Amino acid sequence: MCGETKDQILKGHNLSGTQRSYCKSYGKTYTLEPERVAYDEETRKQALKIYYSGVSGRKVGKLLGMSKANVYNW
Repeated sequence: MCGETKDQILKGHNLSGTQRSYCKSYGKTYTLEPERVAYDEETRKQALKIYYSGVSGRKVGKLLGMSKANVYNW
């Protein structure tokens, strides 16, 4: 977001339902308040337990419905 307020127009919603805006000055579309996906501690522990038992990060991601990058980052 560029910080300008006069040349901003609303431009629908993204797939998660949050409002999108468009800056006429810079020609960029952005999300006003992006939602952060956070997994609870129990899900993290479960993912790591499965991963350390020998299952690949990709498979853990598929089993728990998350990105494999989350598993590798944890």
